[in-house]
Amino acid sequence: MMWMCVAVFLLWLRSGGCTEKANTSELIEYTAADFYEKLHSGKMMFIYFEHQVSPTISLFLLELEKSADALQDYGVLVGKVNCDKKLVQAYCTQERERHTAFLFRGGKEFLGFDLDTVFDVNSIVSEVLFAILREEVKYVHTDTDLLAMEKAARGKKDIVLGYVRSLGTQEHRSMMETAYVYGSKYQFILITGGPVLKHLGVDESSPSSQVWFLHCRVHSKLPLSSERCPLTRMRKPLSTLSLHSFLQLMEAPLVSEVYDDPSSVQPPQFPYQQTPQVFLFSRPATKQQDLDTATALAWRLRGLALLLLVHRQSPAVKTPDEYNAAYRLPEKSSEVKYLTLNDHDEVLELFTNQEKEEEDEEGDEGWLEDDEVDSHFAKLDDEIAASVYENRGNLPDMDSITQLTTDNFHTAISQSSLTVALFYLKWDAVSMAFLSSFIEVAERLEGSEVQMSAVDCGEWTDLCAAQSSLPIPFQPITAFPCVLLLRPKEPAQLYRGMLGSEALHRFILLSLQASPVLLSTKEEVTSFLQEVPHPELAGYHPDRVMGLFKTQLHTGVSLFTEAAKSLRGEMLTGLLTNGLAEKWAAEHSMELPAVLVFPSWRAHTPPSTLPASISSEELLTHIHSALLHPLPELTVENLPSFLSLGKALLLLFVGEDEDEIGGRTPAGMSVLGSYLGSMPPLPALVLTHLPSGDEIYQFPPNTPIVASSVLQWLQRIQGGAVSAAGMLGEDSWPPAVEFLDFLKIMDIQEPDSAQQQTPEEEEEEEDSKEEDVDDSSSHSDTFHNNPHSEL
Repeated sequence: MMWMCVAVFLLWLRSGGCTEKANTSELIEYTAADFYEKLHSGKMMFIYFEHQVSPTISLFLLELEKSADALQDYGVLVGKVNCDKKLVQAYCTQERERHTAFLFRGGKEFLGFDLDTVFDVNSIVSEVLFAILREEVKYVHTDTDLLAMEKAARGKKDIVLGYVRSLGTQEHRSMMETAYVYGSKYQFILITGGPVLKHLGVDESSPSSQVWFLHCRVHSKLPLSSERCPLTRMRKPLSTLSLHSFLQLMEAPLVSEVYDDPSSVQPPQFPYQQTPQVFLFSRPATKQQDLDTATALAWRLRGLALLLLVHRQSPAVKTPDEYNAAYRLPEKSSEVKYLTLNDHDEVLELFTNQEKEEEDEEGDEGWLEDDEVDSHFAKLDDEIAASVYENRGNLPDMDSITQLTTDNFHTAISQSSLTVALFYLKWDAVSMAFLSSFIEVAERLEGSEVQMSAVDCGEWTDLCAAQSSLPIPFQPITAFPCVLLLRPKEPAQLYRGMLGSEALHRFILLSLQASPVLLSTKEEVTSFLQEVPHPELAGYHPDRVMGLFKTQLHTGVSLFTEAAKSLRGEMLTGLLTNGLAEKWAAEHSMELPAVLVFPSWRAHTPPSTLPASISSEELLTHIHSALLHPLPELTVENLPSFLSLGKALLLLFVGEDEDEIGGRTPAGMSVLGSYLGSMPPLPALVLTHLPSGDEIYQFPPNTPIVASSVLQWLQRIQGGAVSAAGMLGEDSWPPAVEFLDFLKIMDIQEPDSAQQQTPEEEEEEEDSKEEDVDDSSSHSDTFHNNPHSEL
């Protein structure tokens, strides 16, 4: 009977499945007031001021909507202002604005774009980023311009030089996105034609874009005898992924010296796992000459292969003397092939021929093609890890946050009324993804009483393990990233919200309020129930909880206060006592003591009155239950709350036409498809997450969904008269790609270690162990007396 207590959800789906709809319903529309508010906040915005919508403008708005998510990653808000509703002076009154989109930065207009130049998502993203990076990304036309740039960068920065035939293309976008990430590390230069192409050996009529890496930084092995910086051409087609991989390869050591046989040398590790290895051999008598030869060849192989110099004097080197070179190709095997070369040009010819074969033969089982690399990159553990990997060269600016260490921790905490501390690991993808959001919040709170700080737990392990000569106000950190709110002489408060800037910022602002707030006048009660405590929370409707007690000494006050401290930052809590509480209770026909819950979703109905509680934990349970919406839209944020109830879920999937709530669950379509194996007609009612099993039941399609029919259907399921339409998938998260299967790699490297086992093998092993124990029990009583006895 347990599963008959069901939670009901409403999931809104975009009707039409994966088909695009020519509307702009998801493009944010700002009112004139919203526009001015965002403008004065200094945020970067890309805005179109809409008048009458023609077919051409409608297509542009659709592309503008697509670009919103991409530009949001770079801190640019995208939207439109409807001039027919309210005019925005200077942007809704002239004819030119009808064909122009505007970029705003620092509270003023930064640049206007004719709609002919921002006609699709690639052109919008590339042109906006190009405008933002106009000081960072230089444009050259002649070889003289390029030479001047090389001289300026010499000894300071390497140069990434990109050629695209026209602006606003996918290639242009790839260059700009990469420049946004790596702009502080490299000097980016863009060319679209001109005499400079002749110096680079490019035919201006060539349709393909190209990229060169100019080695201008001072390097011990860099041949800077010429006035020009040595350059390496990227041989793969230009894309964001290929350019990122190319830049990573440019950071690889020019020559690596090893003392093992090539067959014992590990294949290239991430991120160079798709790069061939070339081995040359060195003898003690010609060590320097061999190193010079290897360095010269490494420059010619730059971007094609990694070069390793093997020292033959090592006893581990078993390669016969007749061979003077070897190589290993990626993804074919770990096999090393040995060569006897008369000229090192033969090595170069080997890899240039390999490159031509890849271009000529589609489906060749050689190195991964771009689309395969893209596929593996997209599967890199998960989307977060892939995003962090893509941006790993662009370390965030941490000037706005305080770096906490074992030495300064207690001093820093004592000097601020509220310290928000992020505990993170540099090698954890989620930590590094959230770090950017944390820094964004720190910048928004700059100048406030809040001290934003961070602890690198990879470096300050003792602090994160709560090990110190002085008391640490928190338990050891075991999950990352972790955010704690620290106040002098108070226990730490754990942040349990979403890992995003808006959620964290809102939580911190709410945490600045006392919890509970002591309400002593009728005006304070009204303000508590109707107003938000901070101007930046305008438009946000927090949940509120108010406790009413006859006296401050009532036993329920301490329980309520303890519960309120646990809720600090999540909602607003207020405490009303003495005569004011009695008067308020009399006006609203209730008895004291009382705890009232005002959910944000129930604005015009009476609050929930909670039953008496014997502990703060019980009171918290009642509060969280009262805040649950009876028919909520299921979201990532509220899903754990409903799953924790241990009830079956009755999910109603509806299309756009049936939606009366106005919510939107983007993942709803894929969830429904995974449940049933195909997309049924909408609306669709599904029963799942039964405590008794993994079955999924679907209400008969094309049948009116009315209360009586649904109840009868649930009763038939309970009686076993309905067949399941599907089963919940196993909670299995195998490695996305083979090179992330670390357990398998360990088994290969250490054959004697414990091998991975299937569940059946594990059960057999457990049975075997039980049999061994049973057999041994009859031998003697020694085992019972010696728990460490070997069996």
